Parts: sequence; C-alpha cells; structure tokens
Amino acid sequence: MPEAVRKAATRSLAARTRRPKSKRRKEPRIKLGTRAEIFERARLTEERLAAAYPVAECALVHENPLQLLIATILSAQCTDERVNMTTPALFKRYHDAAAFAEADPSEMERMIQPTGFFRAKTKSIIGCCKALVERYGGEVPPRMEDLVTLPGVGRKTANVVLGVAFGLPGLAVDTHVTRLTGRLGLTRQKDPVKIESEVTRMLPPEKWSDFGLRLIMHGRRVCNARKPDCPACVLNDFCPSSSVLRGGGLPGGG
Repeated sequence: MPEAVRKAATRSLAARTRRPKSKRRKEPRIKLGTRAEIFERARLTEERLAAAYPVAECALVHENPLQLLIATILSAQCTDERVNMTTPALFKRYHDAAAFAEADPSEMERMIQPTGFFRAKTKSIIGCCKALVERYGGEVPPRMEDLVTLPGVGRKTANVVLGVAFGLPGLAVDTHVTRLTGRLGLTRQKDPVKIESEVTRMLPPEKWSDFGLRLIMHGRRVCNARKPDCPACVLNDFCPSSSVLRGGGLPGGG
C-alpha cells in the first residue's frame, strides 16, 4: 500500500474510532434579585445548613495548626480522603516545622506522591516550614497577613487554618463553595477572592468559617457537581437553581 494511502487510511480509522468530546455542563444563568433578597437567601442558607449539619467538620485529619496547614497544602487538586491516607506516615516522620524544613526533598516526594503534583507540593511545604522557623519560631501564625506570605499558602489555605485551627473568622472558598454560592444566587463571581469578599458581607464574621465548611459538606453529600439531589435538599424551597422550585433545575438535577 502506498505511503500516502496508508496514512489516509490511518486518519480515516482514527476519525471513525475517535470518542466524541463530552460537552461540559453549563450552569443556568439565574436571576439574583435585589440586595435584600440575596442577603435573605444567605441568612436562610446559613440557618438551614446549621440545622442540617450541627457539627461543621473539616474533613482533613490533623492534631494541630501545623498539621492542618500541611494537609491543606496537600489537598490542592486531591481528595481529602487521599490526603488523610498520606498524612499519618508523613506526620510520624516529621514532627514539627523544623523537621519539615530540613526534610530531604526526594524522600518527601516519595511519601506524598499519591496526592499529585508532589514535586511542587514538596517545594511549598519545605519552603513554608523554613519560613515558619525563620520568622515565627516554628509556630503557625494566626493572622491572614502573615499566613499568605508563606510559600504555598493562599487565602483559601489561610482561611482554613484561621477558621478550623484557631477559631477565627475566615471563609475558605473551594470548588464546592464556588459552585453552591453560584447556584444559590449569592454571587455571580467565579474568582475565590471576589466570592469571599461578597459572601462575607452577608453574614456576621463568627459564622464565616462554619458556613464555608457546611457548604462543602452539603456540596459533597447533596449538591454535587454532576447530579445535585434537589428533592433531598433542605434549601430547595428558595434556591433559585432548585429543580423542585423551578420545575426544571440544574442539568442532571433531581
């Protein structure tokens, strides 16, 4: 078979067997309403979720602020379950910030490889802990201004540490919080910093941390990305994306 014919046949076979690209689900554009209506939805959401999830839990297993900080860095692009499978051995090997700061990168990379992006995460963890030792005596500082200066620590990680480890106000915006605040019509923003800025104006500071944790819990258990269970949702009578309320709802919903 001539080379040109062979290549043409190969391309034709590839075209016939190529899997069609899956279309990305699009969230319907919803009407937010007035400022008063948005704030009332935020208040109702906080109230209902507090009743549905009395204990606002962080899924990352930890015993102190440093362990939470490390676990949160590891959780980027990784499930909390996998992080929790990885951290026991890691925390047994490295007891404090000084031990992490002096860690052999190759050894740490092998230990945290299951969490993905292990080279970048190793660099962040070692750099972060070196900064903790040099600037804060090996202790995790309880201030946003200080936390975000640490390598590998952004506002989301800082808010997790502030809220969970120190009981201070902080709304950690992850993919679940981004999705739910959009579906609930609390904001149209997609940028985590802008979402944090808008949503924290709707609730008193003492509720920020638990509100974020409960949104995450609800996002995992009920309002998931692909097929939200609107009929089982405690917010379905006022959520503008609810299939129960709208008669149509989100793609794949109830």
